[in-house]
Amino acid sequence: MTAKNTVCLWYQGDALDAAQFYAQTFPDSSVGAVHRAPGDYPDGKQGDVLVVEFNVAGVPCIGLNGGPHFQHNESFSFQIATDDQAETDRLWQAIVGHGGQESACGWCKDHWGISWQITPRMLTKALADPDRAASKRVFDAMMGMTKIDIAVLEAARKG
Repeated sequence: MTAKNTVCLWYQGDALDAAQFYAQTFPDSSVGAVHRAPGDYPDGKQGDVLVVEFNVAGVPCIGLNGGPHFQHNESFSFQIATDDQAETDRLWQAIVGHGGQESACGWCKDHWGISWQITPRMLTKALADPDRAASKRVFDAMMGMTKIDIAVLEAARKG
């Protein structure tokens, strides 16, 4: 990796599977080098995949197969800006439909426990609307959603 700052994500032996899924799912994503353990370690053997270098939507990451000692939680998430409902639906379904789970307000978790915010650009713009009443209507509508529905948010914004 040439990046000075890289996100390191902890996996339980399946970092390569996760990296390959992300590369197939998100634009500007790829799998780079795969490093194998030079010796046995507490949760693996010599030759096991230890570290995977990958990019998710242009963000450099490292997947570390560290074992079951630490779990992912919502304090870290990838936020993916989508341009329309079709892209929102595709990414949501890719994550949730591949062993993930839905959450609230456009959040979901993937099969590996990583949290994702699938966020239409329209939502971000609407929440920053100088018309505070419109912004509040959009916020209130979003609060009742799992996957974001752009048409519902646009109707709420108009009042």
